Amino acid sequence: MKWQKSKNINRGAAIISIFFAMLFFLLIGRFTHIQTTGVVDGQVLAALAEKKYTKQRTIEAQRGTIYDRTGQAIAQDTPAYTVVAILDETLPSHVLDPFDTARKLAPLLNMSEEEVIKILTKDKKQVEFGSKGRDISHSLKLEIEALEIPGIAFIRDSKRYYPNGTFASHTIGYAQKVEDEDKSESVTVGMLGLEKSLNDYLVETDGYLKFQSDNRGFRLPETEEQIVPPQNGNDIYLTIDQKIQTFLEDSMNKVVQQYEPKKIIGIVAHAKTGEILAMSTRPSFDPNVRNISNYLNDAISYRFEPGSTMKIFTLAAAVEEGVYNGEEAFQSGEYHVGRFRIRDHNKRGWGKISYDEGVQRSSNVAFAKLAAEKLGTDTLLQYLNRFGFHQPTGINIDGEVNSIINFTYELEKITTAFGQGSAITPIQQVQAATAITNNGVMMKPYVVDRIVDSSTNKVINDYKPVEVGKPISEGTSKKVLDILETVVTSENGTGQVYAVDGYNVAGKTGTAQIPNPTGETPYLSGHGNNIFSFIGMAPKEDPKLIVYIAVEQPKLKEYEKGSEPVSMIFNPVMKNSLQYLNIEPVKKKESPGPTRGKLGIEIESYVGTEVEQVMTDLTAKGLNVISLGSGKVVKAQIPTNGENVILGERVVLLTEGNVVMPDVTGWSLRDVMKVANLVKLKPNVVGKGYVFQQNLAPGTKLKEDDYLIVHLKPPYSPEESSELEDGEEGLEESPPID
Repeated sequence: MKWQKSKNINRGAAIISIFFAMLFFLLIGRFTHIQTTGVVDGQVLAALAEKKYTKQRTIEAQRGTIYDRTGQAIAQDTPAYTVVAILDETLPSHVLDPFDTARKLAPLLNMSEEEVIKILTKDKKQVEFGSKGRDISHSLKLEIEALEIPGIAFIRDSKRYYPNGTFASHTIGYAQKVEDEDKSESVTVGMLGLEKSLNDYLVETDGYLKFQSDNRGFRLPETEEQIVPPQNGNDIYLTIDQKIQTFLEDSMNKVVQQYEPKKIIGIVAHAKTGEILAMSTRPSFDPNVRNISNYLNDAISYRFEPGSTMKIFTLAAAVEEGVYNGEEAFQSGEYHVGRFRIRDHNKRGWGKISYDEGVQRSSNVAFAKLAAEKLGTDTLLQYLNRFGFHQPTGINIDGEVNSIINFTYELEKITTAFGQGSAITPIQQVQAATAITNNGVMMKPYVVDRIVDSSTNKVINDYKPVEVGKPISEGTSKKVLDILETVVTSENGTGQVYAVDGYNVAGKTGTAQIPNPTGETPYLSGHGNNIFSFIGMAPKEDPKLIVYIAVEQPKLKEYEKGSEPVSMIFNPVMKNSLQYLNIEPVKKKESPGPTRGKLGIEIESYVGTEVEQVMTDLTAKGLNVISLGSGKVVKAQIPTNGENVILGERVVLLTEGNVVMPDVTGWSLRDVMKVANLVKLKPNVVGKGYVFQQNLAPGTKLKEDDYLIVHLKPPYSPEESSELEDGEEGLEESPPID
């Protein structure tokens, strides 16, 4: 038995020995296999180790900056933060009470408590709060931190920031963060305007830093780092000038506040190169807030019947073809095309007048006759094409639309000559106007000046002025400018209100009809139901700027004209821009017609001088001096230092103290405007000629922004006077002409 027991023990020991031996060789084999292949269950061990012990930190890149022409940032990345909530209860700091957290956090993130609670009760270790919790400012971060809410933390980030707010917004557009497909991270993407169309240039690529770490994440000594540098987006430099754009935005804001128009469109262009120095529309938006009601850039995407601004190009065509004689007389009033009757805007015309006067008065009949009898509609169409109205300009902004030139029927051919029946865009008019201001050479408008590598400052794309045709000769352009100047300076001109002190302006008014959406009548009717516009070029002698302004359906008072909101934008924008560009003012020219003396009295600066002494000296020189205010010392004056005046001209002085309204009966509009400008009144003018009625009685105490309404009448019959503004274009159906 003893022997049998020993034998069993030995057998068991042998089996165990064999098992352990086999296990040993199996482990050795497995170890050798792993050592040889480096793979376990299909996974590469080296990769797993790399993943576990290699840490990677993102090095954030910046989206390219958009600059104006002077290097001022218009759109840029700025530091921001993302709010996160830690829900992992194994961590020392996590959200303890979702309901209390929601109560405190929701108002600061502009969210409802229900929204926040829904996020805080998710089965996740960490959550974000969507778009409301991203791109928060440093000040809001501090405000949230002050509440000391457990589990609320912040991730440093960046956001797209537009320092000027509402500023060329439809041109610049906006960019915002959007989540990628797996919602693991968000990226900044251009959504509108140049931010969208140039997104591929602006987009950035983050870099990273890799290093070996221990189990706690600390970098291991004597290990190499792998650095992939970030690639910032390219920078965009525009032709937009921040100063000029600000002039435009500020003036538009005032008109919006006072007149509440449906639309405003404004463009300022370099008259020789086609560079867009400013472009804006209303309604607009702040790209930081994205309060957008209209996603279209109306300066390039809104085509409409332009009205009488189109007469510029019909006039240029007639001059170029040698068929325009400004001194030739024609019968104004009406012109028949088949069974239709084209009428002048005052419904009756002005009798027999010259074609030059027809331009000044914006006579539809004059331009109908030019198109039908002088130029010929086939030739007119050729010039419309030469001026670029048959195709988009190709400006480097997305969203431009083409014109609709209706030129099938005889009536359409003729009405297109004075801006009715065909629809074109504002930017097409500006491009065509460059031929008038640039010696006959038409320039393509553009808004992007260059694209630059932000790391090396190497220019990637450089945009230069591009000639797109020469529709007219240099001589024609000069003659057209001379004629258009009289639209502003002539006593018959519809553009008198667009005169800019110190500069000679050439331009053309427009009052476009708006198609009636109900179809009951072809066009809307009623006071203010038009698109009022003006395209002006200055200085006339050698134009540097083209300014186009259009205001649609302003809420006008009964005594107000459509030119008033337009001039509220055009005049300060043109004057301030010319002064900003250091364009020297011109000496005032002697007024046409008889004068009461000779030119040659140069006004000095009397600011700081006693009023009585100034009045005595100027009266002795034959000038008519008016003093406003109860003070004894001059603080402002019109005319200003260096201006030439004629004998008998009024000089208005302003002092400290109470200012009362003078009796301006019999005064010219120019003299009334001296008072209005000095006291900063808001003038409204009815009629033309000389003052016969004023709303502020003589002796009324004046304060800034008072309305001054003056009624003017000419020294001749009112029936013969011009209304001094384009009215609704006259087109009526009439019996057939025998």
